[in-house]
Amino acid sequence: MKPIALTLGDPAGIGPEVILKTLRGGVDQLVPWVLVGPRWALERTAEALNYSLPSLRSIEAFGAATPGLNSLEVGPPQPEDFRFGAVQAACGAAAVQAVEHAARGCIEGDAAAMVTAPIHKEALQAAGYVEDIGHQEILARLTGATRTATMLMTPGLKVVHLSTHKSLFDAVCFVRRETVFDKLCLIDETLGTWGMVRPRIGVAALNPHGGEGGLLGSEEAEEIRPAVVDAQQRGIRATGPLPADSIFNRAIAGEFDVVLALYHDQGHIAIKVHDFHQSTTATLGLPLVRTSVDHGTAFDIAGRGMADATGLGEAIKVALAISSSTLS
Repeated sequence: MKPIALTLGDPAGIGPEVILKTLRGGVDQLVPWVLVGPRWALERTAEALNYSLPSLRSIEAFGAATPGLNSLEVGPPQPEDFRFGAVQAACGAAAVQAVEHAARGCIEGDAAAMVTAPIHKEALQAAGYVEDIGHQEILARLTGATRTATMLMTPGLKVVHLSTHKSLFDAVCFVRRETVFDKLCLIDETLGTWGMVRPRIGVAALNPHGGEGGLLGSEEAEEIRPAVVDAQQRGIRATGPLPADSIFNRAIAGEFDVVLALYHDQGHIAIKVHDFHQSTTATLGLPLVRTSVDHGTAFDIAGRGMADATGLGEAIKVALAISSSTLS
């Protein structure tokens, strides 16, 4: 089996902590796991948690990975003023460089998938990565992908977002027939390659009560419903728009395989209320498999041993399922 890359995330956050906790809990030793990032980040975290660092085989390329735990050193040296829970340029640089290295391994076919620990937007900016808002933007830059989407998953519920890192005003303006239709096509295509053939897609409404026949907004009639009809004519199993206050419950009950949410919080709130700790993310539209935890760097608790590693374990399970085309 090809290696699975685990990027450490921002060293000042909880990424290294949840990785160490996951490794202590045990992972399949028949899989070549490659921890990508600065080794000092693991050492500082292990020291803070009073953990023994697991035995890691140092390698210089994914092709040299063997079953079990491997370490691929990437990133700048430890800054003299390193502190947990603080925005630091060196940490932002380390986080981006690890993601870039893991992505290149996947693109070149040397790694089967990448699982990413959280990065910090301000640290990225401090490191000079002004155009990279998050993982999705970094990976789109590296791969040249022009159609991407974030899918959040937790047991019993999957949600894809029409848009993510936009202000609410801009997100509403993005709800157009062509953008909704394109996202429905992307969901159908990507999930099909991941083993979920012809998924049932529920499309959320934008306005309260689905617009109330135009009394509370026109986007449902003018933009969303025409896009759903366009998708249905292409053979996509799309339904909607359906009121956002009920569609997620209907999906949890089994009516839909995935919901298309129309802006960031519409989908994120549903996922995190349903089951925050087991929630994970995957990026659609990339020529590689990338999953991640559905939480941030948690600077307020970094280095204190308080982080919950459940999400990383789930992200690893999803990466293995997608890379073997058995997502359900």
